[in-house]
Amino acid sequence: MVNRRIWCVIVAAVVVYAAPHHACGQTGPKVAPRPVRGDAERLDWVATLRAAYSQPPADWPVPHVDPGVDWRELGRLPPVAHAADNPHSPAKEQLGKALFFEPRLSASGEMACASCHDPDLAWADGRTVSFGHLRKPLARNAPTIRNVAFRPALFWDGRAPSIEAQVEAVLLNPAEMHVTREHVEKVLAESATYRDLFAQAFGDPEVTFDRTAQALACFQRTIVGGHSRFDRFMAGEQTALTDDELIGLDLFRREARCLNCHHGPLLADGKFHDLGLSYYGRSLEDLGRFEVTHEAADVGRFRTPSLRDVTRTRPLMHNGLFELSGVLAMYNVGMVAIKRQAHQQDDPLFPVKSPLLKPLGLNRQDLADLEAFLNALEEPRRRVRPPPAAQR
Repeated sequence: MVNRRIWCVIVAAVVVYAAPHHACGQTGPKVAPRPVRGDAERLDWVATLRAAYSQPPADWPVPHVDPGVDWRELGRLPPVAHAADNPHSPAKEQLGKALFFEPRLSASGEMACASCHDPDLAWADGRTVSFGHLRKPLARNAPTIRNVAFRPALFWDGRAPSIEAQVEAVLLNPAEMHVTREHVEKVLAESATYRDLFAQAFGDPEVTFDRTAQALACFQRTIVGGHSRFDRFMAGEQTALTDDELIGLDLFRREARCLNCHHGPLLADGKFHDLGLSYYGRSLEDLGRFEVTHEAADVGRFRTPSLRDVTRTRPLMHNGLFELSGVLAMYNVGMVAIKRQAHQQDDPLFPVKSPLLKPLGLNRQDLADLEAFLNALEEPRRRVRPPPAAQR
């Protein structure tokens, strides 16, 4: 449970964040926290929820979802569908795994895909933003690549339509791996081990940049979760969720309004939303999806992240500036709304916060229960050892 002192610190942090960074602190109309349930009332409520959520999901309590939201019920992950033009094979997966940990794919010879997507860190890196070429900080937080097989678009701004395209973009980005197609082909073709791995994966030893991207994408599609306690609960193991977590699940679907954006098996809608965190006109400005579409409506919009493993892939948000308790507190007050300054009154690109964000009036116990449920989305820790380095 979040005690009163910690609760005050969380709320104060929201106010401090909002004022200096967004020159406002507006969060919409204030909603007083609802009363905290007493112990007896809470036990009765748990019994009610146990009965309700022991039913098939189609019979669960009606969620709080806004009109027009094309939502899907929470559920287990489906089987992975590999790309038709990049079918899976064990040999291709093994090649992709070796390449994922291969630092020679970077110009410096020091970075690998695993540098920013470490399996020991839930396939993220635990940093605010990742380091790129020559340790230069990048602009955005590195999200986990677990479950990317189910993503319709990659990167925070959705600029890559496939994992193959994402791989190519990272390798060729001067700020990240900083290589050329020719460099990748040359350094891998020099290795007898890699020539043999390419032959096993593709039928002949020819090393090409496109094959490299395909193998890396093939491996990434095998990095899939679905073994959390929430998944066990969805499979019928009613005791997999504690009382706090079960209450949090109900809050997630209803009073907390999370299902408006975080729904379906991935707990993400695959869309882009403005949460008021673009720092528009400030030193940390990031225009998000606008940089891809150049449409004014996309200024400040970022891809909805999956909440699977959210408690192990902190810090959060596209800029990596937030911890989970702070994010929940900000959602509770409707997120921050940046204020137009005098010189921005007629600015056609001024971002507009999503109308799905509204003050919730949740109390400190509600937020603790929500966080408990999100903890139930953690995957079991499984060690992934890098394969032996390929010999030159």
